[in-house]
Amino acid sequence: MNDNETHKMQDHPQRSSNPVRRKHNNGWRTFKLVIAYDGTRYAGWQWQKGQVSVQEKIEQAVFKLFPGADRIHGSSRTDAGVHALGMTAHMRVPKDEFRMPVARLRLALNAFLPSDIRVMSAVGCRHDFHARFDATGKQYRYYVWNHPVMNPLLRHQAWHIPKQLNLREMRKAAREFIGCKDFKAFASAHDYEIKSTIRTVVRCDIRRSGHCLVFIIEGDGFLYKMCRGIVGTLVHIGQGRFSPEDVSHMLSKGDRRDTGMNAPAKGLVLWKVYYRKAVNRGRGDK
Repeated sequence: MNDNETHKMQDHPQRSSNPVRRKHNNGWRTFKLVIAYDGTRYAGWQWQKGQVSVQEKIEQAVFKLFPGADRIHGSSRTDAGVHALGMTAHMRVPKDEFRMPVARLRLALNAFLPSDIRVMSAVGCRHDFHARFDATGKQYRYYVWNHPVMNPLLRHQAWHIPKQLNLREMRKAAREFIGCKDFKAFASAHDYEIKSTIRTVVRCDIRRSGHCLVFIIEGDGFLYKMCRGIVGTLVHIGQGRFSPEDVSHMLSKGDRRDTGMNAPAKGLVLWKVYYRKAVNRGRGDK
C-alpha cells in the first residue's frame, strides 16, 4: 500500500484494468520497471479521465514499442504533485513482439518519454510478479526547506517553512509513530471502505542538511495521505502547536481533526519499494 493506495481504479480507455494476476502463459514476457518522475505536471500516477498522469505517459511509450502489450501496473498510486525515485511497475509483452535485447528496453522506453519521467531500470522477472501485490514495504521521503527565504531551485520539491523548527522536539515525536498502530487519525477522508487502518511503521526519523530537513518514513503500507499527515503534524510540533506527548493521544483517539495539517504534495517522494524475495531474472522470461 502507499500514501494514495486506496484510490479507486480508473479504467484505461482502451485496455482492461483488471489487476488479477495472469496465470503462467508462455506467450508473454514480464518485466519489472523502476521509474523516477517529477510529479509537478501530473495528476498523479494513476490514469484519470481528462487529466494527464504518469501511468498514461509510460503506457503510451510501451504501446508504441509493443502494440499488443498489456497495461502496466504500478506499486503505488501517488497523488498529484507527488514525486518518485523508486516507483516500481510491471509490464507484460507478447513474446513475438519483443525482438530487442532486454538491456536495450530501458533506452527504448525513455526515447518515447518526456524528460520529467525516466525508466531507471528494466529487467525480466518471473511470470506472476505483480508490482503492487508483491510489495512488502515502501519508503517515502519528505523535504522541508527551513529558512526565511525559499531556495528557488527546490520550489517544486520542498515545503517552505520560514520560521525555525524545533528539531529536537520533532525527532522525539517521530519515534511515537514507530510500531504496529492504528493510523486512522492521520489518514484523509475518503468515500470508500478499507479493511483496516492498522499499519506498521518501521522507521520515522528526520535528517538535517543545512536548511533542508528530510523526513524518512518507512512501513508495510500507508493510508490515504498518511505520510503527509504525519509530516504536517511533526512540523506543527516543531512550531510548538503540539507537544511530542500529544502523538500517542492522537493515535489512540483516531480523529483526524485532532492532528496537524497535510503537508503539501510537492515535498513527498516515493523513494523505494521493497519485495520479499528476488523477482529479477537477468535474461527475462523464457
